[in-house]
Amino acid sequence: QVQLVESGGGLVQAGGSLRLSCEASGSMFRVYSMSWYRQAPGKERGLVSTIRILPPVGETTYSNAVKGRFTISRDSATNTVFLQMNKLKPEDTAVYYCNAKRLGDADFWGQGTQVTVSS
Repeated sequence: QVQLVESGGGLVQAGGSLRLSCEASGSMFRVYSMSWYRQAPGKERGLVSTIRILPPVGETTYSNAVKGRFTISRDSATNTVFLQMNKLKPEDTAVYYCNAKRLGDADFWGQGTQVTVSS
């Protein structure tokens, strides 16, 4: 199993910044990517950003909605993935979930962290 614990959410004004963290523990063998998803009230959960853990290591992708404002990164020594969120907008308000994908396995999810951006 892989356990994921998110932190760093909160309330911020539009234009501000937040940094989310996701600490992974357990069997990280064969985990090939880690991602951030978000879900706003009444909407489906959607992919925000991904970072590759297996080759191509470090490759990142972003949704069009956050490209240029959010940055995903990883500390391999602590198995922690970060999401630096800048220039936040009210439409970024959502519960943010950490996700890990492991070869031959179902996805693993964290419990989520609330991000609220006030206008």
